[in-house]
Amino acid sequence: MQRLQIAGVDLAVEIQGRGRPVIFVHGFPLDHTMWEAQVAEFSRDFQVLAPDLRGFGASGTTPGVVTMERFADDLAELSHSLGLTAQGLVVCGLSMGGYIAFQFLRKYAALLRGLVLCNTRAAADSDEARENRYRLANAVRQEGPDVVVRQMLPKLVSEPTRRERPDCIARLENMMRRASSEGIAAAALGMAERPDSSALLATVPCPALVIAGELDQLAPPSEMRTMADAIPDARFEIIAGAGHMTPMEKPQEFNRILGNFLHSLEPRSPQG
Repeated sequence: MQRLQIAGVDLAVEIQGRGRPVIFVHGFPLDHTMWEAQVAEFSRDFQVLAPDLRGFGASGTTPGVVTMERFADDLAELSHSLGLTAQGLVVCGLSMGGYIAFQFLRKYAALLRGLVLCNTRAAADSDEARENRYRLANAVRQEGPDVVVRQMLPKLVSEPTRRERPDCIARLENMMRRASSEGIAAAALGMAERPDSSALLATVPCPALVIAGELDQLAPPSEMRTMADAIPDARFEIIAGAGHMTPMEKPQEFNRILGNFLHSLEPRSPQG
């Protein structure tokens, strides 16, 4: 892990490999280790960056509200500080990471070579969902990460994963407990305030990949298919048997799909 000062916060970032930069943006309330199988696979052909967002994992925390725009700014500043922006970035975000990817698209579209949206939504929160996030922020500040483990863990994976992958469940729980209470609350409030990104879909200037889990209750495949249909150059894939955490629940299938997409972005070698 490398540590970089970005906009007043000490960010921890896993950086491996060489080649086109691929930034993996984790979901809420997790950290970069959710991408463990992807870092191992894709660092052979690409430069993989997997940051702990501010407030999560080993990164520093900002109190109050951390907006999705602030997270996106962090990714842009991180890329600039490492001298990667001229190479064309691929941003891959899951769930909250997808919300951040939309804000990156809104402000930094010229930096993108590819966009990968996993188990996420373009729409803003409903009034009910927004109120739930406010309640969660208050509760986690009073009770700590245990409250988010109780509320969120059962929704993150499919029933087959719960039965067959206790290792996956344990890893998710450990990630949640590593997050700071203030970091969880700040991000929950930031998600509640995020704008609707549906109008951005038609403006995506690069190839996109949209990945859904067949059994995902938080970002249903039907909604994600509609989102993919609105993007000019998008591939849509459903991973059978997976819930919300497709990269962890079905890593081999996820890596196959993502690998095909990433390699399709690279120029072909001249035929000798």
